[in-house]
Amino acid sequence: MKLPELKIGQFTASVPIIQGGMSIRVSTSALAIPVAECGGIGTIGGSGLPVPELQEDIRKAKSATNGIIAVNIMYAMREFYELVMGSIEAGVDMIITGAGFSRDIFKIGKKYNVPIVSIVSSPAFARLAEKLGASAIVVEAAEAGGHLGTQTTLRELFPSIRKVVSKVPLIAAGGITNGFEMAELMDKFGADGIQIASRFVLSKECSVSQKFKETFLQAEKDDIVLVSSPVGMPGRAINTPFVRKMAGGEDVSTKECKYKCLKKCSYRYCISDRLIKAHGGDVEEGLVFSGANTYKMKEILSVREIFNRFVKEAESVYKEK
Repeated sequence: MKLPELKIGQFTASVPIIQGGMSIRVSTSALAIPVAECGGIGTIGGSGLPVPELQEDIRKAKSATNGIIAVNIMYAMREFYELVMGSIEAGVDMIITGAGFSRDIFKIGKKYNVPIVSIVSSPAFARLAEKLGASAIVVEAAEAGGHLGTQTTLRELFPSIRKVVSKVPLIAAGGITNGFEMAELMDKFGADGIQIASRFVLSKECSVSQKFKETFLQAEKDDIVLVSSPVGMPGRAINTPFVRKMAGGEDVSTKECKYKCLKKCSYRYCISDRLIKAHGGDVEEGLVFSGANTYKMKEILSVREIFNRFVKEAESVYKEK
């Protein structure tokens, strides 16, 4: 049966898939544009970027597609509000935010008629986000890549949040690798759509280096581990030489803070520097964030092929609510 549309604020995605906004420069307009063209919500990772660079990329995406373009901005970023306002000025359709919780963001969204999508990992924050005016809520569970707000799996966490959210779309995120899982989460668990990120790293359009993608392709289940992040939250990443050094107690700190990107930082290491290294191909010294089920994915596809596969698989088993 045909999948339902996903309506967030004044926007309607013909396919209920949000592409996760991965930073730094993993999710750029090069990825967001084809996702939007396929009927999903294409998301630019805005965290850690200079405001002018982010604005330029948003404008590039908006000029290239009539589809929906979002930006993901972590609340933990020092320039959170500057990035938000810069994104709105550049014409972004909606803002997705997590890694902390902002109350003021909903007032900004209402003022400028820009839907705010909250990423949460607990019923309490989901309830609060809906009350304050979120246009949609993403439930991000333990299987997700990058920064994690919970150790609870998606199929354990989602039902508890579904009970307290009834007025806005609720999106499932974390470890989803195929359309059969998508249909399960929408049928059995009541999700209005899904958010996927790691699957899109292994797309032809994703702008990370080939070595980054090869690290994904070569990863086995035991290679995907939890790491300590200077953001103050655990993160999920591939066990690169840098991660092994850190786990072994080696000093991986930097002598100076080059980016000053976070509101609060442990300074154990420079996360921006390590993410940039990985993006450029230095996977030995870089940090490669990854979802828990990346090891299940063994091929690089185009965005169109990913969408076609997800939709075909999901619609083969989906049953309308």
